[in-house]
Amino acid sequence: MAATTALGRALGEYLAHLAVERGMSEHTVAAYRRDLERYCGYLEACGVTGLDEVRESHVVAYVETIRTGADGRSALAASSAGRAVTAVRGWHRFALGEGTATADPTADVRPPVSSKRLPKAISVEEVERLLEAASLGGGATALRDRALLEVLYGTGARISEAVGLTIDDLELNGEVAAAHLFGKGRKERVVPVGRYAVEAIEAYLVRGRPELAAAGRGTPAVFLNTRGNPLSRQSAWAVLQQAAARAGQDQHISPHTLRHSFATHLLAGGADVRVVQELLGHASVTTTQIYTQVTVQTMREVYAAAHPRALG
Repeated sequence: MAATTALGRALGEYLAHLAVERGMSEHTVAAYRRDLERYCGYLEACGVTGLDEVRESHVVAYVETIRTGADGRSALAASSAGRAVTAVRGWHRFALGEGTATADPTADVRPPVSSKRLPKAISVEEVERLLEAASLGGGATALRDRALLEVLYGTGARISEAVGLTIDDLELNGEVAAAHLFGKGRKERVVPVGRYAVEAIEAYLVRGRPELAAAGRGTPAVFLNTRGNPLSRQSAWAVLQQAAARAGQDQHISPHTLRHSFATHLLAGGADVRVVQELLGHASVTTTQIYTQVTVQTMREVYAAAHPRALG
């Protein structure tokens, strides 16, 4: 998108606002850029040269365009189109607030509704088999792998949050062990760490990490690779895949599977949804509430199988 056009300049100002004032990550800003550059291209094709010329009809037609690929680019699924519409709405609200536009044409435009897919979760027994499988083989990497998976399941951390942990982010010696996790936009939250995870982390820090660290030049990262450098997200994913294979779990297992299982098992055990929201680092409780559908579905299945009058 050319920065010399009115739309290009306005877009540049908004992206700078997202990066500097709102502290969004480089990856998130890049995603906004891609979505909004497509929107700008559509507007220019319609003869629109500035945000104040945009009407609600333009936005509605744009949503239809990205859903069908009528602009010659890939058609977007409802979830991706919803993300794109959110970016467009944010830009117009910003322009209105800054006084560079006199109206918000997106005020009454709603993102496409996607069918809610229940998060994938595995049973407690399957989680235990997975964790045991991570310990097979012994040695420094086995200690690391067990500690990593215990952290993912025990705290509900995202994979990026887990591999981003430093030694100073861990508080293991207090009355309640805790970890400082840094989520989207570097937003910090403190989550408790359970006894099993604490034991696995301490075993790794004492008997595994020093051996791995000896190969590197010194880093505060908790989880290291065999070269003594911070473990990457891709390598952490591979750790989980290898453990799943050893455990004989053929279904697709990802780091998010452990995060989903963490939330589902907490809610099934009676945890309040708002507490789970804080533990997961969700900005809105609505995001967390999808996990309650899993437990409701489980209750229905149990009822149907066990109650003598259920099938009437």
